Amino acid sequence: MESSVAEQMELERLKKVILGKILSKEAVERLGRLRAVNNPIVPQLEMYLIQLYQSGQLKETITDEKLKQILSVLTSGRKTSIRRI
Repeated sequence: MESSVAEQMELERLKKVILGKILSKEAVERLGRLRAVNNPIVPQLEMYLIQLYQSGQLKETITDEKLKQILSVLTSGRKTSIRRI
């Protein structure tokens, strides 16, 4: 069981390194805020960005604006509702 925890920690570290390379400072901050509010889209978004990087499809740093566009596309099929209690 220790090795799976170590493997998971290593994967998280590698993910942070890759995302740090491909995202602008502002985009990293936005992703951190999304993660802080436990947004369920974050793992999907991170995997999408990493896949783009690994496949060589990224030619430039992803800015905050570009990240917002990607988020918009990924969440376009989702309905969000706010209920007041």
